Amino acid sequence: MSDIATIRPSVVTAEAPVEVMFPRAKKRIKGRSIAVLVFLTMAALFFCIPLYVLVVTSFKSMDQIREGAIFSLPREWTIEPWVYAWSQACSGITCTGLRGGFWNSVAILFPSLVASISLSAVTGYALALWNVRWTGAFLFLLFLCAFVPFQIIMYPLIVITVGMGIYGSLWAVAFIHTVLSMPVLTLIFRNYYKDIPADLTKAAMMDSGSFWQIFVEIILPMSGNILIVVLIMQITHIWNDYLIGVTFGGLGAAPMTVNLANMVTVSTGTVAYNANMAAALLTAIPPLFIYFLLGKFFVQGISAGAIKG
Repeated sequence: MSDIATIRPSVVTAEAPVEVMFPRAKKRIKGRSIAVLVFLTMAALFFCIPLYVLVVTSFKSMDQIREGAIFSLPREWTIEPWVYAWSQACSGITCTGLRGGFWNSVAILFPSLVASISLSAVTGYALALWNVRWTGAFLFLLFLCAFVPFQIIMYPLIVITVGMGIYGSLWAVAFIHTVLSMPVLTLIFRNYYKDIPADLTKAAMMDSGSFWQIFVEIILPMSGNILIVVLIMQITHIWNDYLIGVTFGGLGAAPMTVNLANMVTVSTGTVAYNANMAAALLTAIPPLFIYFLLGKFFVQGISAGAIKG
């Protein structure tokens, strides 16, 4: 016992070098990778240079803009063009800026999102997980409707909205966005729900689960990825739309894009390029903000099977 007590652990002052039998080869950039990087850089510059001109011009004074150096930075940064575009610029006969169009776009966006996503989610769920009669023919009809140009059905939709008494209002624009997005969104939801095992719904039906109970308590909590994908798609499409807004919106229900077009194309006297650039950026900021906020979830939803089938 005394011999064991006197044993002390030896202190290793230096570690022996470890000989690497198979050293890892250094990675070299291949010519193909260089070509891809060059192409991607050129593509990024193709989109970023106009955006750069748009941003710097919106902060310049008109005196500097008249000099013609579009790539130069502002000598004196000013937010007056932004204030003018938001609250004072003329769109047609009204000179209240983009403020009214912004709130019109918000009023159009929310009912369009709620109606289109909720209806298409339910129809996609029914077509994917329930034995609906004539499912194949209905899906083929949806596929055809998804690719019908809007200009072909514009006049019948005008007649329908006039008959409903909502033509020229925000509700007409929201209704048209809902109708036109239903085929594509239904197909997307149907393809996503098709990957859910049928045994899950059968087990829920054996536990006395109804159509709506299964959808709300089981299917809907599993739809986070696809809901984010559809949400970003719809926000981008509805907010950036011009043709539906100018056709069905009327004078008092014009969305932000219509006000922007009127501001840029209809002007008297000197064209305020800085205010026009600021107005374009104000119109583009909301969908960009949504995408940067939820972009990671958008990629996850796409990779999880949002658009496949």
